[in-house]
Amino acid sequence: EPLYLRALQIHEQQLGADHPDTAACLNNLAELYRSQGRYGEAEPLYLRALQIHEQQLGADHPNTATSLNNLGVLYLFQERYGEAELLYQRALQICERQLGADHPDTAQSLNNLAALYYSQGRYGEVESLLQRSLQIREQQLEVNHPAIASSLNNLAELYRSQGSYGKAEPLYLRALAIVCKNFDHDHPNTRTGTNNFIAFIVQVVQARQTAQLSQHPLTQDLLRQMQEGNAGA
Repeated sequence: EPLYLRALQIHEQQLGADHPDTAACLNNLAELYRSQGRYGEAEPLYLRALQIHEQQLGADHPNTATSLNNLGVLYLFQERYGEAELLYQRALQICERQLGADHPDTAQSLNNLAALYYSQGRYGEVESLLQRSLQIREQQLEVNHPAIASSLNNLAELYRSQGSYGKAEPLYLRALAIVCKNFDHDHPNTRTGTNNFIAFIVQVVQARQTAQLSQHPLTQDLLRQMQEGNAGA
């Protein structure tokens, strides 16, 4: 925090209170406060950064869309869903107009809106947004890009929550394969991907829906380990 505050002070003094780089410093400090749950302190910083971007770069600038998305994330954390939706929708419109319908930033905006709808249980809308986000990333990014793994995992989580385990499994497996190609075995992303898949298999077993699962070696190995563990208990 002291470093962020100092950086903000320097930017304000050297570049001006309304410079876009000052807005970036405001956003960094706001992100810190949001991560610490200090939402009341984060909001005015996000709002000021958004105002700077709108005034200095324009209402339809991609950086303005980024500010809208950041503020939307804060409102989502605060369960201010109506306000978050308006911000996410505006950010998505800007990305589509200024960057294109198939730009990776558009995919991220789609993902943000999907996260909001998921929180509200609007699953039908979530699926179409996540599918479109995944499609964009698969078209625009390298085949093993971590962002593709993120999209695959998000879609898998949706299907898992709906009990569509047969749809979820191949997505989890693809996501995990990409993560393992990009990160070491002990990397947090690898551990998260592995834990997500294990938790998924546990849920399927508990729901007695293993018939939905494939014969994939990893899936069958986990099932066998669980069966052996239960037998020894």
